[in-house]
Amino acid sequence: MNLTRTGATAARVLRQLSHDHRSVALMLLAPSLLIGLFAWLFSDQPGVFDRFGGPLLALFPFVIMFLITSITTLRERRSGTLERLMTTPVAKADFIVGYALAFGLMAAVQAVVTVAFAVTVCGLEIDGPLWQLGVVAVVDAVLGTALGLLASAFARTEFQAVQFMPILVFPQIILGGLFMPREQMPDVLEAISNALPLSYAIDAVDAVTSGSATGELTTPLLVVAAFAVAALALASLTLRRRTP
Repeated sequence: MNLTRTGATAARVLRQLSHDHRSVALMLLAPSLLIGLFAWLFSDQPGVFDRFGGPLLALFPFVIMFLITSITTLRERRSGTLERLMTTPVAKADFIVGYALAFGLMAAVQAVVTVAFAVTVCGLEIDGPLWQLGVVAVVDAVLGTALGLLASAFARTEFQAVQFMPILVFPQIILGGLFMPREQMPDVLEAISNALPLSYAIDAVDAVTSGSATGELTTPLLVVAAFAVAALALASLTLRRRTP
């Protein structure tokens, strides 16, 4: 991997995104709007939003970044851009990491906007430091970016990329501990949950919102980061040079 080529790839993606106002709006505003809708829905039931609002900060950015990244990357390949890039000295790793950097930056901005909206507008109360919640939200969004890049390496059309959601996203939402504590699940489902990255993302958010010790936050956060790195590495290995 060449840092100059990787940086150039990231800069190109950011320039393209700056002209795609709908995608930018979706990335930056959609999670906040969903958080706001949830807070409004339970505004007459004290404590409900404080209980579920934190995990939703892990869920919504993760899902939005997965969709945007997988579809945008696949569009690059189907338009022939990837094939043209592969005729240059740009390597697969340069392409994947460059995309990850560009979308990771957007994920960071998205996380800051979403967390600020949840706390200041929706009134989410947390016992831990606010900056820790921001860090967790950024890492979760980057995880969605990494899995989106991995999904785009296997999909042939935008519709197929969306179809990966029932495989890579929905099981993590159901088994991540949002609806039921993981230790109360049947043994097989608990074992599956322990192997899913979103489970640890929700654990990290819960650690911040409950004001747990830093050590209880560090472990799940490192696990999520490791999953993201592994997904990026696998995406670079499976990325096809030619459009099917």
